[in-house]
Amino acid sequence: MRAAVYRGSGEIRIEEVPTPTIGAGELLVRVESCGICHTDLKKVEYDLLPPPRIYGHETAGVVVRAGEGVEGFSVGDRVIAFHHIPCLDCFYCRRKLYAQCEVYRRVGITAGFEPAGGGFSQYVRIMDWIVKRGVEKIPPGVSFERACFVEPVNTCHKAVVQADPQPDELVLIQGQGPIGLLFTMLVRRTGARVVTTDTIPLRRELSKRFGAAESWDPRATDAHAEVMARSQGRGADLVIMAVSAPGLTDQAMRCSRPGSRILLFAQTSDQERVEFSGADICRQERTVFGSYSASVDLQHESAGLVFSGELPVEDLISDRLPLDRLAEGIHKALHPDGQSMKIVVLPQRWS
Repeated sequence: MRAAVYRGSGEIRIEEVPTPTIGAGELLVRVESCGICHTDLKKVEYDLLPPPRIYGHETAGVVVRAGEGVEGFSVGDRVIAFHHIPCLDCFYCRRKLYAQCEVYRRVGITAGFEPAGGGFSQYVRIMDWIVKRGVEKIPPGVSFERACFVEPVNTCHKAVVQADPQPDELVLIQGQGPIGLLFTMLVRRTGARVVTTDTIPLRRELSKRFGAAESWDPRATDAHAEVMARSQGRGADLVIMAVSAPGLTDQAMRCSRPGSRILLFAQTSDQERVEFSGADICRQERTVFGSYSASVDLQHESAGLVFSGELPVEDLISDRLPLDRLAEGIHKALHPDGQSMKIVVLPQRWS
C-alpha cells in the first residue's frame, strides 16, 4: 500500500509499505479520510518523535478484514476509530483523567513502524483494545469527510465540559482556526456569550456564523477594551486558548476577570513555555488548567454531534487532498493563507 512516511527533520515521503496484517480481535480498515491535526503538525515541525512514523489519527474508513473473535463489526462497516482508549481501572482512570492512563498513552492504530495513528496511509490496523471500546459505526448518509471530525470534536467537547461555561458567562476564545471554531460551536450550545479573536478575516466571519457575538482582529482592535465593555468592566469569565502564539497568555490574563478560568488547549509541546504573574493567579484567584485529548465517556455523544449534523463541521473543510499531496497540506496548515481552514487527506485518491 501507499503511505506518507515521516523520515525526520520535517521530511515526509510517499512510500510503498506492507499492508498491515491483523490478529485476533483486530480490524483492518481502508482509510477514506483523515484530517490533519495540529498535534501531528507539531510532531513534524519540532521533530518530537523518532522516525520513521506514519501519522494521522482523525481517521474514517471501511472495515475490509475482521480478526477472529471480533464482535459488533463486519467487513463493509463504515467506521471511525480513536487511537487512544484507557484501561478504565487504574489510578487515573478512576479519577477520569484518562489521558494520563498508561494504556491510553499506547497508540492502538498503526499503518506500520512504531504505532502513530497511521491515518496518512491507505490501510490501518486497529488493535484489539481499541476495537472493543474505541470504534464507532458511521450512519448511512454521513460522509467520511464529516465522520473524521469525531475525534477532534471529542477533544474540544471534553475541554468544554471541564471548563463548564454557564449561560450568563462571557467566554473569550483566542484563535478561530478549525479547533477554535469547534470551541465556538460547542460553547455556544451552553448558552454562554462567546467573543473571539483571530487575525484572518475568513475565520472571523465563520466565527460569527457559528455563534460568536463578536470576533476581532487583535492587531487592529483592543480586545481587552472590547471584553471589558461587554462585562461591566470585570473581564471574561472564561478564556479558552485555542491557538499557541507569543503574547496570547498575557492577553488571556488581561482579558479575564478575578476568579475566572483560563483553559490551555493548544499548548501541547514540551518546548512551549507559559509565564504568568503569581499575583494574577494567587491574589486574584484565577484558575489556570489544561485539557488534553479525548474522553471515552463522551465518545458516543461526540459522535452524535457530528453524525447528526448539529455541528456543521464540513463547513470547516477548505482543502481535500490526495495522499501524495500531504506534505503540501502540512505546509499549508502550518502557514495558513486567507482561505485555508481544515485540511482533509483522502488516501485512496492520487494526483
